[in-house]
Order: sequence, then C-alpha cells, then structure tokens
Amino acid sequence: MAKINISHLYDKKKRGEKIVAVTAYDYPCALVAEAAGADILLVGDSLGNVVLGYESTMKVTMADILHHARPVARAAQKALVVADMPFGSYQISVEEALRNAVLLLKEAGVAAVKLEGGAQVAPLVAAMTGQGIPVMAHIGLLPQTAALWHGYRVQGCDEASAREILKAALALEQAGAFSVVLECVASEAAALITEKLNIPTIGIGSGPHCDGQVLVFHDLVGLNEGHVPRFVKRYGAAAEAMRRAVGDFAAEVRQGLYPGDEHSFPMNADELKRLY
Repeated sequence: MAKINISHLYDKKKRGEKIVAVTAYDYPCALVAEAAGADILLVGDSLGNVVLGYESTMKVTMADILHHARPVARAAQKALVVADMPFGSYQISVEEALRNAVLLLKEAGVAAVKLEGGAQVAPLVAAMTGQGIPVMAHIGLLPQTAALWHGYRVQGCDEASAREILKAALALEQAGAFSVVLECVASEAAALITEKLNIPTIGIGSGPHCDGQVLVFHDLVGLNEGHVPRFVKRYGAAAEAMRRAVGDFAAEVRQGLYPGDEHSFPMNADELKRLY
C-alpha cells in the first residue's frame, strides 16, 4: 500500500480529482477513516470541542495534539497525516514554532503541520518549509481566534475581503505551503482562489469548487449531537446507534440476560468438585 505524499495531492489537483480529508483523533477512528478512503487524516485542534469538551479550540495544548496525533499516525498506512499547531505553539517566536513543529513530526510521526493565519504568517511558513517542514495553511475563518474578533462569520463575501483572502493565499503559496484550507469562505471567492493557486485548496464550508473537502469525523458520522454548522452533512447516525447498543446492554444486565453461558468461562467439572 503506497503512502500518500504531497506530490500525490498536486497530481490530484492537476487531474481534477477531488481530495478527501477527515479529522481523526484516535486509533479506531483513524482506521475507519482510512479504510473508507480518506486521503488526508487531520488531527485537528477541533478535538478540543468534540473530544475534550472545551468551548473553543484555544485551550488545546501541544501535549493534547501530541497525545492524539500519535495513535492516528500509527493507524495510517496510506493516508497523509497532518496535525494542527494549537494556539500558542507558533505565535511566540519562530524558534518555538520550529521546535513544536519538529516535535509533531518526530515524536508524533505526522507528515505535516497546519497553522492558521493569512499573509502575516507567511514569513513563519517560509521559515518552516525552509527547514524541510511541510506546512498546510489555513485561511478564511480562523477558529482559534474568531471569537476574540468578529465571531464565526463567513469570509470573503465582498470584493475587498475576497481580494484579501486571495492575497493571503498567494503569499502562503509563495512561502512554501503545500496546501491551504479555506474555511467558511464564500463559494465564488473560494472558486477564484482555487483557480489562481497551483497548490490544492481544501474546503470546509467554502462551496464545491475547492480541490478537496474536509469535515470533522464526529460531525459527518453523526456522533456529535450538538450544534451542527450549515456546511455539515451528516452521513450517519453513530450517536443513536451507540446509545441504542449501550441501552440494550444495560437492559440485559438488569434483566440478568447478560452474560449468558456463551459469554462465560466454566471450570473443569472435576476441578469444580474439588473446589467445593
């Protein structure tokens, strides 16, 4: 089974083949996503919301990302594993950002890192890629800091803001980013950015014209029963199925139906006689 690398993603863009990305935060979900055909497994800081119970991604730490990235990297036999750099891991200095990115590549075993920010982070992206660290950029809505500024709003809805996002995308491409995530960007603006870039765009809430799409695993399988953003499509009802399974277990335990003889391990009859 050939491992997907960055060149494969470029080839997919050139051929017009869509790239499939799914978030993963643990070994079993990574196995499921890869077996289902995901090209990219993203260990997103969205784990703060969907796994750790935080209200935002800002509380996610490097230790959290490292902890969750390791099993995902172990599970991936083919998919490209990308890990988010959490808030605070790359803002303080270039040296600290490089150190944290190297930790993710060496200790967690991921193939690339992702960081949020527009043209202002292009010099950092250049420094990282200059040291051989593959970087996926992330522009449009920036979840790590959105709540501090204007909230969770669609970006690029007017000419001026769309041009700013395009400018940022081009700067990040020039800095060496191998791909860019477009989050909650107006569909037409995302289409223009995708057309102008040589590197693949991965959309989330940015319409159908991006080179690929990413969704949170828990959202798409229906495991997250909280607020569902407009751009999410649920392809399953995992929470309902799991709740039903646990409910059936609880009922059978209370009724004395589980465990049955087929789930138990009997002693040898002679040994049992001697025991008594």
